[in-house]
Formats: sequence, C-alpha cells, structure tokens
Amino acid sequence: MTTKPPTTPRSESASLSRRTLLIGSAGVGLTIIRPELVRGTDANSKLRLGLIGCGDRGPWIAKLFQQHGGYRFIATADYFAQRAAKAAETLGVPATSAFAGLSGYRCVLDAKPDAVVIESTPYFHPEQAMAAVEAGCHLFCAKPVAVDVPGCLTVAAAGRKATASKLCLLVDFQTRANEFYQEAVRRVHAGDIGPVVTGETAYYCGGPEWLLQESLRLDPGIVENRMRMACLDRILSGDIITEQNIHVLDVATWLLDAAPIKAVGTCSKRGRNDNGTNNDHFSVLFTFPNDVTVSFISKQFGYGSEEIGCCMFGPRGTVDTHYYGLVCIRGQKSYKGGRLTNLYTDGVVQNIADFHRSITRGDFSNPSVVPSGRSNLTTILGRMAAYRKAETTWEEMMKTAEKLEFPTSALKS
Repeated sequence: MTTKPPTTPRSESASLSRRTLLIGSAGVGLTIIRPELVRGTDANSKLRLGLIGCGDRGPWIAKLFQQHGGYRFIATADYFAQRAAKAAETLGVPATSAFAGLSGYRCVLDAKPDAVVIESTPYFHPEQAMAAVEAGCHLFCAKPVAVDVPGCLTVAAAGRKATASKLCLLVDFQTRANEFYQEAVRRVHAGDIGPVVTGETAYYCGGPEWLLQESLRLDPGIVENRMRMACLDRILSGDIITEQNIHVLDVATWLLDAAPIKAVGTCSKRGRNDNGTNNDHFSVLFTFPNDVTVSFISKQFGYGSEEIGCCMFGPRGTVDTHYYGLVCIRGQKSYKGGRLTNLYTDGVVQNIADFHRSITRGDFSNPSVVPSGRSNLTTILGRMAAYRKAETTWEEMMKTAEKLEFPTSALKS
C-alpha cells in the first residue's frame, strides 16, 4: 500500500515529566497512568485518539467516543479527502490534521495519538492494525479484523505484540459486551443444556438500498468506485459472510468455544441487481469437534424478514440468542435472560468504556483478539466452501492461506 517506513514508537523516557495520578472508581484506589497518556491540562482524563476510516460508521462511532468523556480526537484519515475533512470538522479536529490517500493513516500515527480507532474498509485492517501497534498506539478495531487467512494471522501477531508492549487491542463485537450473552454463554459452558448436539445460525436482512441504487450510477471498472462501494466488493469486504454475517458465526464459535473442522456450502447472487461483486446469500453446514453440526444461512436482499440469531441444542435445553431480541435458555435449567433493544449502539458504548478502563488500569490481556480471529477464520472457511461448492477443511484453508488482492497500485498513495 505504501512505502513509507513504520512510525517509530514514542519514547517512554521523554514523557516522564508528564506522569500523573488518576483517582480510580470506588474500591480501585489510585492508578498510575502511563506517562505518554498525559498531555495538556485535561489529559489526565482524556486519551488522544486518531480516527482511521471516515465513512458512515467512522464518524458515528467517533461521536460515541466523544460522549464517553474520556477521549478527544486529534487526527482523522480516509482514502477520500472529503470524508476525512468532514469528519475532522465534525469532531473539532484542525483541518491540517485530516489526511487522505492510502498512506493517510500513517500521518495519523505520526501525530502520536494514544490510541487509534480503525473503521476503514476491512481489507486494510491488518496492515493498519500492525502499524498502529508498532507505533505504540492502543487500538480499537472494527470487525472483521481481516478478509483472508494471512490478514487474520497478521492481526493475531499484532495482538501478541500489543500485549508484550503493554498496549490494549479491542475488537468491537457488540454481542460479547452484553451481559445477557455473557451469562448465557457461561451457563452453556457450565453444562446447563448438556453437551451441544447441533445448532443453527441465521443472518437475514434487506439490501442497503441507498448504496445499491448509487452503485448503479458508478462504473465498477474504475478502482476508486470500488472503494466507494466497498461493502459490495468481495475483495474489500470479504463478501457478506465475512463483513456482515460474522456476528452470528462469532456467537456460534463462542458458545461452542471451538473452531469448525470442515464446512460445505453454496452461495450466489440472485436477489440483487447492482454493480457489486458480493453474493447476496450463503448456506453453509459447519462440522465442529465431537461431530457437532451447525447450519448457517444468510441473505442480504429483499424485504419481509430480518433476523440475526444463533441457537444451540443440547439434551437438557436450548440456548436462543437474538441480536435484536431475546437472549435466553429454555430447558431443565432455564435462564430468562433479557430482551435487547439497541445492541448495535449499546454494545459499542460498552466496548468504548471497557477500552478506556483497560488502558487507564493497565490491563493488556486483550481477550477479544483470539476469539475474534477464530470467528473471522470461520467465515473464511464458510466462504471458501461456498465458492467451491465442495467440502473444505480448516486444515486445508490454513495450508492454502489464500490472500485476496486488490489493485492498490491504481489508487492514490
């Protein structure tokens, strides 16, 4: 993407004069903040952030960071200059700190933020994540962390490096931040439904109508147009099974605490008429250890059916989870759980708070990295099997390690 050398990590000793103390919450006491977190008169309570990726979700999530009260943005970056400038204006960032092009994110890192928020196109996440950690920045990263096996391995390495470097890396899955999901998973792992025998997952939604209509006016032969419609591009997004459907497959692998052994499936594009290369539906059967089979089906077109859910069935009960609905266990040891109303926002808000807490308390265990990589690879296995329309094993996927390639040479550096 860029030939610019990685940003040099900030010097620990150069920041010693900025050491301060932060009064922790009740029962926590005094926490010593890392010196490099302290800048300016209000820096003892606000972490300096850089935003990488200023499309629709980037500015939206940036506002939630601001509402938390413990952060302030100092730089923005997006491939498209107009997006970066607009986000900067909205966030109160100087226009001179809005950067564009493929290497714009490196300019954000050069600004020496305490942390960066990556909301860019998934294809670019691995390179940007590793560069952020190498620059000494904490990292809040959108899912999916990558679109292919090499990318997943890069982010896994970034996670290990972050922990070794006393940095936080959080992957933003909203379900994992929710108390009802957490308790339901804990009970399943404790054996409340007995050994899981089989399961099913579904991700039904309509197409992004505004984007579909806009794409019809663009020439997909122009590489920049593919960047504008990234969520419709199978290379940039990883196809819908990776970019969108990962939510339910993450819950499945979380409940089973395992990766699948093999998968067989199919997919096509028959429900949408647009210039994108993504399929609009998938159907995959995964086999997990102990011959546990999990069916997965998704669609991203049409009207009349909206569902993001995962169920697992055991001899003593059923765990039933819904992104926009009830999370519970029914059976011999029932759990009434609760009904979710706005997990899309509430989960992010919780993750933002947890990110701030981990940084200020010095918790660098980074528990979201490994399971996020596992669910990401699960989507890639399902995609590979569906593209081939043939059974594909996890071992084969990892050995093949197919890397998706986008013509970045045709883009502005």
